[in-house]
Amino acid sequence: MNKEDLKRKVCEAIERRADALIGIGETIRHQPELGFKEFKTAALVAKTFEEIRVPHRTGLAITGVKAELKGSKPGPSVALLGELDALVVSGHPLADPGTGAAHACGHNAQVTAVLGATMALVDTGAMEHLAGRVVPFAVPAEEYGDIAWRLEQVRAGSLEFLGGKPELIRHGHFDDIDMALLIHTTSRSEDKAAGVAVSNNGCVVKTVRYIGRAAHAGSSPHMGVNALYAANIALTAINALRETFQERDTIRVHPVITLGGRQVNVIPGEVHIETYVRGKSVQAIMDANAKVDRALRAGALAMGAQVEITTLPGYMPLSNHTGLAEVFRRNAEPLVGAERYVVQGHRTGSTDMGDISQIMPAVQGYMSGASGTGHGPDYFITDQRFAYLAQAQVLALSAIDLLYGDAGGAQEVLRDYKAPMTPAQYLAFQRGINKTELYDGAA
Repeated sequence: MNKEDLKRKVCEAIERRADALIGIGETIRHQPELGFKEFKTAALVAKTFEEIRVPHRTGLAITGVKAELKGSKPGPSVALLGELDALVVSGHPLADPGTGAAHACGHNAQVTAVLGATMALVDTGAMEHLAGRVVPFAVPAEEYGDIAWRLEQVRAGSLEFLGGKPELIRHGHFDDIDMALLIHTTSRSEDKAAGVAVSNNGCVVKTVRYIGRAAHAGSSPHMGVNALYAANIALTAINALRETFQERDTIRVHPVITLGGRQVNVIPGEVHIETYVRGKSVQAIMDANAKVDRALRAGALAMGAQVEITTLPGYMPLSNHTGLAEVFRRNAEPLVGAERYVVQGHRTGSTDMGDISQIMPAVQGYMSGASGTGHGPDYFITDQRFAYLAQAQVLALSAIDLLYGDAGGAQEVLRDYKAPMTPAQYLAFQRGINKTELYDGAA
């Protein structure tokens, strides 16, 4: 079978599975789960693989599910990634009443697309015409949140890194993969119907604890050390630093106070802050991080408080591989029309696809099908067929382009490619970021 006939049959197979795929996508959307806790979603993925008789492993980095489709001859391995997790979104009408989790970023469509692509490749016998392997991979915890709970898991030895793909890299679950593709559902009008960016910000993550001294707020405030005022001074100092960040580095610092005191008539003796420091390059992130640390110490110094600053490895900057981006374009553009496909420059959000891009060729494309604000209470999948089916088609067609025949497309991607880091270098770098400093402003 020639490649174009095979691609046509794969698209038709996804259309035949439309009702089942929309049902899967909507089931996941209505049972949102936070990162590393996606047990229902992971079970649904595993059950689907079982039904179509695809070998798979479960429980990877707690909830990851990794399957395998083998071609007719040896060749490269192409991973099709879908993220399992939701995130806490206050006020979302479909939020879980207990956890606040909601699928306000389209990960339910990602997972559905991976399952749809897998079904089509199985239904059509496509792997007989491909070399190498397709690795459908449902991965946990892309959204970097729920930090206090995740740090408890680190202390218990269940996790080392707080993001899903870094944990999977740590456990070696990407060691047998040569390249990776992921499609993110977008609601932004500027993204049009489909497209890809050149790059994304990376980040480090910080937890900050100001330690003052509690006292009666009415009768003896002079006996206290106000940790909230120390935090406020630090936040003001961070804001004053913003004009020192160069536009080319696309620095983003966005702290929140997660504990601001416990009782109104007590001088706050302890205050907690969480923040990201994002940037376009590792050097830019680390330079901005040093400035933020200085501002955090300034708050403690001004009030005579202590500050405990913990810096955690976040996500590496994403650099989309140009060859894989072209494969994505060739398969997305015919579905949406050239006028509705966009190539963007740099995006300032962060994703752990950046970590994957440090060790192998990777691409994160964008396709529409949603409306509202990403991570907002008005985010919804509004075009189910496009969000669930078109994404599945593009993933499957891209895998065929890469692995058809003797996998010439994938070999072309790999021919002159040199990863920025080996997995060992990546892990050493990320571990080197992790540190805690206690600064005493009264010393």
